[in-house]
Amino acid sequence: MSTSTEQTHARAGTRADRDTHFEVEQFYYEEAALLDDGRYADWLDLLADDLDYWMPTRTNRLRRQQALSVAARGEAAFYDETKESLAWRIRRFDSGMAWAEDPPSRTRHLVTNVMVRHADPGEHDGFTEDDLWVRSAFLVYRNRLEREENVFAGSRTDLLRRTGESRTGEGRLLVARRTILLDQNILLAKNISTFF
Repeated sequence: MSTSTEQTHARAGTRADRDTHFEVEQFYYEEAALLDDGRYADWLDLLADDLDYWMPTRTNRLRRQQALSVAARGEAAFYDETKESLAWRIRRFDSGMAWAEDPPSRTRHLVTNVMVRHADPGEHDGFTEDDLWVRSAFLVYRNRLEREENVFAGSRTDLLRRTGESRTGEGRLLVARRTILLDQNILLAKNISTFF
């Protein structure tokens, strides 16, 4: 194995450097601004074509049963989407048939506690050490009409794929996998037409 290959494999699972961390934070801030401004078509451009966007439900369990508190794949989920199905949801907003979003909600997405590591191909099939595993916390405030207010808090675990070439030679980041976990197990909002 060559020295450069060994160095590349040595990055798998390690913390990203400061510049990469800053790049990821700026990516998330741009994403939040697009969602808050209702620029959903532009937001879709930040998502990979093979996107897996999943927000499982959760239940209250005793400590010894915590492994069962989050629904598994194939069980109940608030979102279990692809890029195509998200695009369909967005087209529906513009159709005038999405009553829960006419008039549209006002949102504020706050993203914090960002941790960035190089993806480990052994754990993440189809990804390389150039791709990034990112965990973040979020708070989303939503206001609709005069008196409807919702606050959603939780965490996201993303796999960001680096694709193409940019001016810096590093390529562009796209969300390829996103798992969203709300802190509440009972959704208090009348609907969930907000993206996270």
